[in-house]
Amino acid sequence: MTAAIDVTGLHKSFGGRTVVRDLSIRVEAGRICGFLGPNGSGKTTTIRMLCGLLTPDSGSGTCLGLDIIRDAAAIKRQVGYMTQRFSLYEDLSIRENLDFVARMYGMAGRRRAVDEALERLGLATRQRQLAGSLSGGWKQRLALAACILHRPRLLLLDEPTAGVDPKARREFWAQIHHLAADGMTVLVSTHYMDEAERCHRIAYIAYGRLLAEGTVDSVIARSGLATRRALTADPEALATRLEGLPGIDMVVRFGGALHVSGRDAAALDASLARFDGDPAVRWSTGEPGLEDVFIALMAQERDPLQ
Repeated sequence: MTAAIDVTGLHKSFGGRTVVRDLSIRVEAGRICGFLGPNGSGKTTTIRMLCGLLTPDSGSGTCLGLDIIRDAAAIKRQVGYMTQRFSLYEDLSIRENLDFVARMYGMAGRRRAVDEALERLGLATRQRQLAGSLSGGWKQRLALAACILHRPRLLLLDEPTAGVDPKARREFWAQIHHLAADGMTVLVSTHYMDEAERCHRIAYIAYGRLLAEGTVDSVIARSGLATRRALTADPEALATRLEGLPGIDMVVRFGGALHVSGRDAAALDASLARFDGDPAVRWSTGEPGLEDVFIALMAQERDPLQ
C-alpha cells in the first residue's frame, strides 16, 4: 500500500539533549497507527517533525509524498494536528471558532464547510455555546472538528483523549474509524492500551528509540513473554514469594489474581514448580497483554541520561 508517512533515521536534540534518535516509521495510507511510549519518550517531537513544525537534525523521508524538510510548508496545509492541550478560543462560540479556522485556511465555501463539520461531530445543537463552557469531551469534539475542517489527508492526534470519560473516548474513536474508512490516515499517540488495540498498527518508542512496531498481535507474539495466571485468596503474600525468582520478570496484580510473566518459559515454569500441590493457589496458562509487553520492553532499555 502507499505510505502516508515514510521516514528514516530521524534525530532531534534540544540543548544537547537527544529527544529522538535514529527513528524510522512507516504508516500506510488510510490506516490508523497508534503511537505509544512513556512521557518524555519523544512522541510529540516526532509528530511535530512529521507535520513540518520542527526540522529534524538529521534523517529523511516523506509525509503524504512530500519531503519532510524541503516541503514542510506544503505538508502543513494537508495535515490536521490536534495538540494535547485545547488550543481554540474559549471566549468564542463553537461556530465562531470553526469559522475562524476556516478563514485561516482561506477556505472557499466556508459556511458550508463549517455546517458539515458541526453536523459530523454532533455539534450543531451547541454551535452558539462558548467553547470555554464545554466539558472535556465536547472540547475534544470541537478540536477534532477544527482539525478536519480543511479536509486533511493526514490526521496527527497527540494524546487526544487524555482526561475525558470512557463514553466520550468511545465516541471519539468511532469518529476516527469513520475518518479512516473515508481514506484519511491517522497517527494517534495514546497511553491507553484499549485504544492501542483499536489501531491497525502500533509503534512503541522509549528514550527516543523505536522499540516495537507492527499489529498488536505481532508485537505481543514477538515479545517472547510467557504468562501464567494464579488465583489465590492472598495475592499480596504470593507476589512477595514470587518476586525475584529465576525466570520471573514481572508480577502484576489483577484483583484476586496474579499475572506472572517472563521471557524464559522454562525458567519461569521451573520457579513455579515449587508451588505445585499448594491448595491455596490455582495456576493456569495466560496470555500477555500489551501492557505486559511494554513493561518488559522498558525493563530492557536504559535511559541514556542515567
